[in-house]
Parts: sequence; C-alpha cells; structure tokens
Amino acid sequence: MGLIKRGRGDDVLTGSPLAPPASPFETPPTPGERVHGDATQAFEPVAGRLGGLLVKDDIVTATQLADALVRQSGTGRRIGALLIDAGLLDERTLTYALAEQSGLDVVNLGDQRPDPAALALLPEPEARDLTAIPLDMIDGRLRVAVSDVSRADLVPRLRAATSGDVTLVLAPASDIVRTINASYSALSDVNRFVQVFEASEQARRPASAAGGTQATSADAPIVQVVNKIITQALRERASDIHIEPQDVRIDVRFRTDGALHDALTLPANMGPALISRIKIMAGMNIVERRRSQDGQFTTEIDGRSLDVRVATTATIWGEKCVMRLLDKSRSLYRLDQLGMPHKTAETYSKIIRSPFGMILCAGPTGSGKTTTLYASLSEINERHRNIMTIEDPVEYVFPSINQIQTNEQAGLTFADGLKAILRQDPDVILVGEIRDVETARIAVQSALTGHVVMSSVHATDTSAALHRFLDMGIESFLIASSVIAVVAQRLVRRICPSCKTPYQPGDEELAFYEEAGGPPKTEFWMGRGCNFCAGTGYWDRVGVYELMRITPEIKRLIVGWATQDELQRMARSQGMGTLRDEAIALVAQDVTTISEVVRGIYSL
Repeated sequence: MGLIKRGRGDDVLTGSPLAPPASPFETPPTPGERVHGDATQAFEPVAGRLGGLLVKDDIVTATQLADALVRQSGTGRRIGALLIDAGLLDERTLTYALAEQSGLDVVNLGDQRPDPAALALLPEPEARDLTAIPLDMIDGRLRVAVSDVSRADLVPRLRAATSGDVTLVLAPASDIVRTINASYSALSDVNRFVQVFEASEQARRPASAAGGTQATSADAPIVQVVNKIITQALRERASDIHIEPQDVRIDVRFRTDGALHDALTLPANMGPALISRIKIMAGMNIVERRRSQDGQFTTEIDGRSLDVRVATTATIWGEKCVMRLLDKSRSLYRLDQLGMPHKTAETYSKIIRSPFGMILCAGPTGSGKTTTLYASLSEINERHRNIMTIEDPVEYVFPSINQIQTNEQAGLTFADGLKAILRQDPDVILVGEIRDVETARIAVQSALTGHVVMSSVHATDTSAALHRFLDMGIESFLIASSVIAVVAQRLVRRICPSCKTPYQPGDEELAFYEEAGGPPKTEFWMGRGCNFCAGTGYWDRVGVYELMRITPEIKRLIVGWATQDELQRMARSQGMGTLRDEAIALVAQDVTTISEVVRGIYSL
C-alpha cells in the first residue's frame, strides 16, 4: 500500500485550524497484542520506520528527514510532529503514512457520527487522555479511532475502560479532538440538574429570593448548569453566550463564527437563579435587577484559561445576560494571518510604520477591529518604541506594552486616559474606541503633534468613518491633516474544508456575483455540512478589508466636505478595492460562498 492510494472518505481528511499537539510515532509498533482483527493476533509491523516510508514515497527528502532527526535528538518529540511544524507534512499525509506503517484502516470522522452506545463505554476523561473516540460495535468488538498506536498503555487502558475487545482505526488527532468535543457534550446531563433544581424549588422560598444563596454551594445544580454552559460554549468555539428569558422558558444561544444558534432551553423559573450565579462570579450586584450591569471573571475550562465579560440588561420577561468568551490560551494573530490580500497587507504594513498620523479601523460590532489593531501593534512592537493603550476592556495582555483599562466609576474615561498617556512620552497610542467628540479631538491633536494613533470607530466603511468625525464636529482640515489611512473590515465564514463540495448557485446568487464584478467561473463550492462544522457548512472566519489611503486628492475632498460617494469613487479610482470587491474575490478563490457575502457584506 503506498501513500498515493487513498481510502474511502479521503476528501475530508485535511488538517484543522484548531489542530492540537500532534502525537505521531516514528517507529513501528513493537511486537505484542494486535487489536485490529483477531484479539490474539500479534501486532507485527507492516512496513519500516515512518521516516523511511515518507522518503520512499517522495513526501520528504532524505536531507529534510536528517534535519528533523537532528532536531528530534534535542527535543525528544515525534518525527511526524517535527515535520508538520516545519511545513513539510500535514496531518492528512501523516495519517496515511501511519496507516501504511501499522496496517490499520483510516476512518473519515467528518461523515461518521459515533454511536451513543459506543460512546457510553469510554468515559470522556479517558477519551481525551488517549486521544481516542469510540465509533460503533462490530461483531461484538468496539471500533475506536486513535491517532497514535505506539503508546504502550493504549490497548490495556481501552480494554480496561470498555471491558471488552477493541478494533483500532486511524484518524488525524485534530479530527479526533473535534469529534470528542462534539460527541461528549457538556450539556448532555443538564436535565438531571434541572430536575434537582425544580425539586428543591418546591421546598424553598421563591427563586427570586433564593437565587443568590443557592449559588454559594459549588455542588448546587445551578452552579453545575452555569459551568456546563460555559464549557460547551468554549468547545464549540463560541465567542458569546446569550441567556434570554422568554414567557415560559429560558433560551441559551451560542454565537459561533458570527452566527447565533440554539444550544439549550431551560425552564423559566431557573432564570433569576441562573443570572444571580453569573453575577456572583462576575462581582456584580445580585439585588439590582432593573439596571444594566457589567462585570467580568476568569475561570479555567478543559485546562484553558478563560476570561469572561458579562453584561446584563432588563427585558419584559426578566434579565438577559450576554457573556463574551476570551480564550487567553489563543495566540494573537499576525498581520499575515488576517486574510488581507498581499498588496493590501504590504501597503498597510508600511502605513503603520509611519512616524506620526492617525490610522482608523472601521466596522460594526464583532467585525474583528480589535484583532486587526492588536495585530498591528504586534507588527511594530519594538524596544525602541513606547507603546501605550487605553482600552475597554483590555482583552489580551501584550509583553512590553503599557495597557490601561478604562474605569468610569473612578473617572478614567477614554478622553482622560488619553490625556494621561500624552504625558508619558508615547510613540504609539492605541485608543480602543473613539466614542465621543472629546476623545476624537484629543486623538486628532495627538496625531498632529508627532504620535502614531490607532483607534477603532463604528462605521460601515472607510468613507463613512471619515464622515463620523465630521458629524462629531471635528474640523475637516484637522481630519485631512491627521488621518493617514482608514481600514474597514468585516468577517465572513470560510467554507468547511472537511465537507467542501461543488454546487450550482441559484439564479439570484449568480446575478449578484456577476453584478459585483466576479471573474468568470464555472464551478462554485460550498460546505454540505458535516460533524466537524455542526452541519453549517462553515468553519472559522476570514477578514475582508477595504483600505483607503488619505492621498492629497482625498484630503482636498475631505476639506470640501465631499459626500461619501465622492470619497469612495476617488479612492476606487486610485486602486482601492471595496469590501464587496474583496469579498467577491474570496468567492472566486473558493474561500467563502456567495450567500455568505450577501449575508455579511452586501451593499447597494
């Protein structure tokens, strides 16, 4: 069997953007008990060492393998992991190489949903520790997908946990982890805690008076429900959790890749206690239920540190709560990872290195403005610069950057913080958001006096961001003199790589694509929906950018109070690609779909 030969379902065995640390093995399994086929069959190696197989099939060169072996001697890591880190190998190819080496079959986890009866045989902690997922029972034997059969304790622990014989099949480690997250739902036993809560409520005073006291016990059902909601949201890569009271129920929804979906429904009488528990965790006032409140807390889920921002507000059915999840273990993006076209990224990289001037990032809430600003700071974060920020909130901590958190109760607003920063000899200033005329005026003056000022503003596109400043009352000549560039952005969902398939768009979609100037295209792609993307057909998001450089011609238009259309036409004539242009380019490159562009970016 060679690496060119592929099994059924090969089209979805691709690497994952959330791939966990790989656990490849470089030597054949030692003779012992083989669990593929007859339980007593010796597990004999089918082929030689992994490195030799990769060289034989022209996956890597002998020189590349030798370099990896040298690094292995110093790190002790698996040879496959080192080759993946070096960009010489991907999980897909590695999995088939391991299959050739061990003689095991490769399984497509994107299309195969594990049998609940099989899942019940292997506890979740054991599945995560072994990176193994039970699939089904065949002829009385449990079929288990694993990524590394070289572990000496793998078979004994699987047999001890399942109390029976097992058959091993191979799958990429990232696919197994994603399947574990989707299969072992943290919300699976929530009903048990709901029943305990409702039983206790009948013997207690009304929930509105009892919510705070119940949340003090770590074993209280309401505490367990809150913990499980947050755990499942993190596993589903949700950015926000919405807890929404209705007439006869509480709806819990997760926002994943920018789209909300239903996650859980709870009885209405749990609402006050649920919100009280979250308020206690966030240090908020549990007695005040009429006034909007904000808070935050830090917790650890599945070994990952999580920062949670909490906001509550009163509705006609009770308090609504939104929690924003910030995964502290997630690494910050670099500029080249944001999705900017090469030419745009090159131009923007030069702009942020200007010695002075204001750079604005425009877009609606949740469009990725903060991520772009953080990536910009990472690009210019050097020891000879004094970089200071004023943010609300400080989402991620930078080394060697001085970050200030606003505190309105203490009188520290964006304007006051910006005034304080100007007395600290800054080179680069990041203002989290320009919300009012006072902050805007100080920021403009800072840019005119030799500082680089970066900030975000809520606006639909680049020309609208400039008009926001005009509407605030900032003089047009000051805007023309201080602002050197405006970047507007949106986020669109990527087609899921695990279930990507060609399709024929409808007449309306094709008409939109052609009207938007899309290049001739005969084949369009979409995600058909699989286990990995929860049936949505999308996985992760990519940025769409519109970069306007403030040229002398645009400065004259600003001073003359030109309309947004006039500013847009001038910028386009000078080579600027609009949001719609860049989004259609992503459709042409099979990154996203026409319907996703219509949903997130469509403009007349």
